[in-house]
Amino acid sequence: MESHRRSIVKALSWRVVALLITASVAWIITGSLRFGVIIGGIDTVIKLVAYYFHERLWNRISFGRIRDPEYQI
Repeated sequence: MESHRRSIVKALSWRVVALLITASVAWIITGSLRFGVIIGGIDTVIKLVAYYFHERLWNRISFGRIRDPEYQI
C-alpha cells in the first residue's frame, strides 16, 4: 500500500503536466492567456482532489494484485 505522502506527490507531479496542457489548449481556443490560466487552475484543483481519492480507493481494492505468500521458508 502506498503512503499518503507518495499519493500526494504523484498527484501533484501529474497535475503540473496536466495544468500546462489544459491551460495551453484553453488559451489556444479562447485566445486569452488570462482565461487559459483560470480554466487550467480550476481544472487542476478539481482533478487534483479527485485523483488523490481515486488513488486511495484503488489502494483498497485487491483486484490484480499479487499476494505475498502467507509464509516463507
